[in-house]
Amino acid sequence: MKLYGLKTCDACRKALKNLPMAEFVDVRADGVPERVLEAALSAFAERILNTRSTTWRNLDDAERAKAPLDLLREHPTLMKRPLIDVDGALYLGWGKDVQEALC
Repeated sequence: MKLYGLKTCDACRKALKNLPMAEFVDVRADGVPERVLEAALSAFAERILNTRSTTWRNLDDAERAKAPLDLLREHPTLMKRPLIDVDGALYLGWGKDVQEALC
């Protein structure tokens, strides 16, 4: 199980606390593998983008108009967090539905 997120993200911290067996991958420092990004985009479409983030707010309209995959490659912190990969099955966020599925 891999958990993609940020060290400073509260949702990521909560998920890690409840999933001690998860391997943490810091998207700012380590990035997200291309295959994982493509799978996440396929599974979650544009929901993968965190449009409430500071990074999003700092983008101009031209940058926001880019394809989601290009945005995530350039700005991995735009990804909604955490993204959890359990043997190829992806979960996004740390809502009740994800908690019930994984805890």
